[in-house]
Amino acid sequence: MAENVTKIQYQDKEIILVGTAHISETSVILVKETIEAERPDSVCIELDEGRYKTIQDPKAWERTDVVQVIRQKRVGFMLAQLIISAYQKKMAKKLNTKVGGEMLQGIESAKEVGAELVLADRSIQTTFTRLWRLLTLKEKFKLLYSLVLGDDESEDELTEADILELLEQDMLSSVLGEIKEELPTIGQVLISERDQYLANKIKNAPGKKVLAVLGGAHVPGVIEEINKEQDMEAITKIPQKKSRGKYFVWLIPLVIIGLLIYSFTRGADVGTQNLLAWWLWNGGLAALFALLALAHPLSILTAFMAAPITTLVPFVLTSGLFAGLVEAWIKKPRVEDLQKVPEDVFRFKGYYQNRFLKVLTVVILANIGSTIGTFMAGGYILHNLFG
Repeated sequence: MAENVTKIQYQDKEIILVGTAHISETSVILVKETIEAERPDSVCIELDEGRYKTIQDPKAWERTDVVQVIRQKRVGFMLAQLIISAYQKKMAKKLNTKVGGEMLQGIESAKEVGAELVLADRSIQTTFTRLWRLLTLKEKFKLLYSLVLGDDESEDELTEADILELLEQDMLSSVLGEIKEELPTIGQVLISERDQYLANKIKNAPGKKVLAVLGGAHVPGVIEEINKEQDMEAITKIPQKKSRGKYFVWLIPLVIIGLLIYSFTRGADVGTQNLLAWWLWNGGLAALFALLALAHPLSILTAFMAAPITTLVPFVLTSGLFAGLVEAWIKKPRVEDLQKVPEDVFRFKGYYQNRFLKVLTVVILANIGSTIGTFMAGGYILHNLFG
């Protein structure tokens, strides 16, 4: 593993890059021995503030308030985090080690030698948001399919060759398997941009000798970036939602409202018929998809009542979020549900049996149903008015 320690010179600083596999016990030993031998002024680790707090208190996420997740509209972000976390834990279990052991060792060893600790990675929320905003609609569907319905990992024990391969992968991108080959944006956001961010943080860390603990996949990119200028604003800025998407969000409600108003100019019967069709299609499909999630009857009723209204007012909570709040209130997730997420997130039945995952499933499926219902209702109203 000593070959995974790289020393480079940047101006008057000596920079030592320690390439690791995020779930390898050998990497933990390498980090410990290298920091003790080099006694750097600063130790940079591949974590942001959020992940640093999580790794210090690994059970903190078990206290997650699903209601707050829904209210803050962070369901998709939470699900992505859970899937990646579960993947890491699953791989670590095969190696009988801990996730992020080398980062924990870096933190501990930095204290022991009196080095300043630097959190060198970009915020994971910024990374996920940039990735999501930069993907096209088609690419988003591919990504979601890969995360939720992709092939499960083999149950075979990991070999030494597998561990060496992990050194060549970034954990955030390795969980996506082969999909990253089809979606170049994933490599750009998860690897290239973070290489730039890491390089900037490392070369600006205090002291003459700086040691950085990185996933092996980032070492070549950081070496390449060290002597370049990085545009930190560009790689930390959250892209604006595509203008077409913003207009589209408002276009459909305005068209539907216009058609319903026009319906009543054609007669009370026509207007009432189209209004009823709007409610039944939109609310009915939102309720049906909530039923597919095996939601509680009150959650299903909430989806039915909320969908026709929330679709016409894009800035309020969606029907799925309302249904999810009711589901979380009736069947509040237990600590044991959160503890089982790493196993259940990769099982189809887990999304129905685990209360925490079930709430997220209700939110997502009810929203899908409402979206389909919007187009079905719109088509019916147009046909009814113009034949």
